[in-house]
Amino acid sequence: MENFTFYNPVRIEFGKSKEAHIGEYMREFGAKKALVLYGSERVKKSGLLGVATDSLKANGIEFTELGGVKSNPVLSKVNEAIKIAREFGADSVLAVGGGSVLDSAKAVAAGAKYDGDVWDFFVGKNPAESLMVFDIIMLAATGSEMNQNGVVTNETAKLKLHLGAPCLFPKVSVLNPQLQATVSRDYLVYSASDVIAHSIEGYFTATNYPLIARMQVEANIKTIVRTTEILLANPDDYDARAEFAWAATMALNGITMVGTSGIEYPNHMIEHAMSAVTDCAHGAGLSVVMPAWMKWYKDRNLGVFERFAREIFGLKTADEGIEALKVWFDKIGTPTRLSQLKIDSEALINEIAGVAYENAKAWAMQELYPKKNIVQILELAK
Repeated sequence: MENFTFYNPVRIEFGKSKEAHIGEYMREFGAKKALVLYGSERVKKSGLLGVATDSLKANGIEFTELGGVKSNPVLSKVNEAIKIAREFGADSVLAVGGGSVLDSAKAVAAGAKYDGDVWDFFVGKNPAESLMVFDIIMLAATGSEMNQNGVVTNETAKLKLHLGAPCLFPKVSVLNPQLQATVSRDYLVYSASDVIAHSIEGYFTATNYPLIARMQVEANIKTIVRTTEILLANPDDYDARAEFAWAATMALNGITMVGTSGIEYPNHMIEHAMSAVTDCAHGAGLSVVMPAWMKWYKDRNLGVFERFAREIFGLKTADEGIEALKVWFDKIGTPTRLSQLKIDSEALINEIAGVAYENAKAWAMQELYPKKNIVQILELAK
C-alpha cells in the first residue's frame, strides 16, 4: 500500500425526512443567501422543492431559484446560473436533484467567485475559492455528493470535461433513499452502470491496488447487482434503495483509492466523448463502453480480470466474467451496443474517437489511447 493522506470533509445526512432540515444544516455554516438550482419540474410536482425552500425560509435564508439543468449538464446553463448568483449576492448554492444538478452547482460555486471564464477551471486552472455547496440528492449514481469534482459539457466545443478543487466539496449532502424511488426504470439501470464504472476504473488499471480496496470494490459491485434486481421488481423497497444509494456514494468518495497509485479512467474518457457528441445518457454510454474496453484491455492485467470473474460472478476466466457483465447489463435493460445509442456510422465513431483522444491528452492517457486504439475499442462495442 502506498503512503497516503485521506481527507473527506463532506457531512452526510442520510435517511428519511432529512431534506426537511436543509435550512438548519445550511445555517450552521453561516449561509444567508442561496441560489437553489434544480433540474426538471419533477422536484416541484413532488413537493420536494417546497419542502427545501420552506426550510430555508424557516431558518432565515434568502434564496432565488433556477431550474432547467439537464442530464449531461451544459456550460450555457452554468453561465446563466453564475450570472444570477452574482446579481443576487449568493453565498451558497443548494442543488436539488441528481448528479447533473450538483455538478453544475459546483461549477456555479467556482465561477461566481471568479472574474474570468468558468471554463478555465475545466482546462487546467484550479479554483481557489467558491460559494458554499449543499445538496439534496435525488438520483444515486455519480457520487458527486461526497467528492470535489463536477462534469459539464461545453456544447459549442463538444467537450465534456471536469473540474475539481477542495473548496468544491459539499458542506452537507442530504441522502434520503425515499426521494430516489421516483427515478425511472431507465435511469435506475443507467445509474447501476455508472456506479460499476466508477468501481472498476481503478480496480483494473491501477499499478498498485491493495487487496482491501479490491474487496471494497467487489462488495460495492455485488451490492449494486443485488439491489438493482430487487428495485426493478419493487421500486419501493427502502432497504435496497438505501444500500444502492450508499454504494453509489462509496464508489467515488475516495475510500477505494486510498493507498493506490496509477489509476486511470479510460471508460469515462471514452464515454465523455460519446455523450458530448451524441448527448446519450452517461450510464447508458458506460454500459456500452465497459465490456468492449474490458475485452481490449484484459491481457494487460489478466489476473485481476480473472479475480473479477470469480468474485462477482463465480466464474473462472476473464472472458467469462466480461461476458457475464454484458449479459447482466442486457438483463436489466441498459444498452451494450453502439447501435442501441444510434451510433451506427463510421463517421460518427471516428468523430467520437477524435474527441476521446482529446480527453486522453487532457488526462495524460494518450500513450495507451491514441485515436486508433480508441476506434478499436469502439468497434468492439458494435
